[in-house]
Amino acid sequence: MNICVFCASSQTIDRKYVDLAAEVGTELARRGHTLVSGGATVSCMGAVTSAARAAGGRTIGVIPQVLVDIEVADHDSSELVVTADMRERKGVMDARSDAFLVLPGGIGTLEELFEIWTSRVLGIHDRPLVVLDPWGLYEPLRAMVGHMYDEGFTRPDVFDAISFASTVEEAFAHLESRPQPVRPSVAELGEAAG
Repeated sequence: MNICVFCASSQTIDRKYVDLAAEVGTELARRGHTLVSGGATVSCMGAVTSAARAAGGRTIGVIPQVLVDIEVADHDSSELVVTADMRERKGVMDARSDAFLVLPGGIGTLEELFEIWTSRVLGIHDRPLVVLDPWGLYEPLRAMVGHMYDEGFTRPDVFDAISFASTVEEAFAHLESRPQPVRPSVAELGEAAG
């Protein structure tokens, strides 16, 4: 599978998050999957890609030109796709991925999570979406979405569209537990967005 990993680019986070990303990259490659990432070399993004490559994995980095210009692009990627902007970046990552794994991250990671989660709830895709959360960073988010459900703001199946895991092994078990879905084409994604 092509597994898209959404994760942090912050360089001010605890080392345990970077080590988790490296563990994910190693395991992803060990299982024979291809990594689709945000194409940067910093923090968790850099750790997941360098670990995947060190373990013999293939990596696809997708990065907007503005980040290439400030020299954070992962030029060692098996394939580096440079996009015009952040919106195009997310569309390419979506189109190239068979499954999504969300690691601890900031507001950019949350944006990516919500876009994939929303499109899954709406039936636009049926690809696996897993949040790996060993230290409970996303617990307040789960509680908030649960409260939104209680108040009638979300569909009853909101939590059917996502899995949460506390270990790398559990995360990959969720990702690999279903038959590989068919990812929508770039044209289909554009129609759904329009």
